[in-house]
Amino acid sequence: FGIVFENPVGLAAGFDKNANLIDEMSSFGFGFIEVGTVTPKPQKGNSQPRLFRLEEDHALINRMGFNNDGIEDVIKSLRKRKSNIIIGGNIGKNKTTPNNLAYIDYKICFELIAPHVDYVVLNVSSPNTPNLRQLQNKLDLQIILSTIQQINNEKYNKPVLIKISPELTKSQVDEIIDLVNEFSISGLIATNTSNKRHNLYTSKEKLKYIGNGGLSGRPLFSKSKELVSYIYKKSKGTIPIIAVGGIMTPADAKVLLSSGASLVQVYTGFIYKGPNLIKKINQSLIQD
Repeated sequence: FGIVFENPVGLAAGFDKNANLIDEMSSFGFGFIEVGTVTPKPQKGNSQPRLFRLEEDHALINRMGFNNDGIEDVIKSLRKRKSNIIIGGNIGKNKTTPNNLAYIDYKICFELIAPHVDYVVLNVSSPNTPNLRQLQNKLDLQIILSTIQQINNEKYNKPVLIKISPELTKSQVDEIIDLVNEFSISGLIATNTSNKRHNLYTSKEKLKYIGNGGLSGRPLFSKSKELVSYIYKKSKGTIPIIAVGGIMTPADAKVLLSSGASLVQVYTGFIYKGPNLIKKINQSLIQD
């Protein structure tokens, strides 16, 4: 979408929610960093504890709830950064904003963050904000996209991407692909965390104790690969895809890139494998 990336390995949204760590994280070899999710007003998020390790599954469960300092403070942090690494801004709605007014929250965040980032992501797929995923339906998404793109075309001309849920049906994905084409959306991020708990080694007792939240890490890999491949084939390769979900090794990154992704992002793999994972993925890609 008109950006030249130094390398295709990025840090997924959720790690640096308030854009406080850009200069530090850029030293680990990422090709780009996605900050947020950020909302118009500051938000404390859900009560703690809200982040759990499933070590047997190389996975995490989080129910952070878009905890962030609010768009104005995040802009201040973006202005302070010294690194020139490519930055994506991931935006969402406040928990208290009803879905019929969600487009206003996205509009507020977009107008403020667009001048300070290289691309903008509309997060309509987190499982940790009540009813947020309902915004992936065609009518609600049309309203949000038309609002954002009208402003974008008039003022900013920034790449706009949509981050989607791994639980979407193929017909729902088809509708989103149609909207991507209708509103000239620059790409899709596949996928967000999952509220499913299928085929895990972690005991049912532990999962019950942990409770609700979005699952990330190794268990999402097959679903991410399936969605990336489907979007790529359905769109005949015309929609750039950022693949995220379950990338724990260089081989995982290669599989998603060969399935149709243009870029990849890591989060849980970075937690479990450490900063060296980024270097290993890039070295592996160079050797090929």
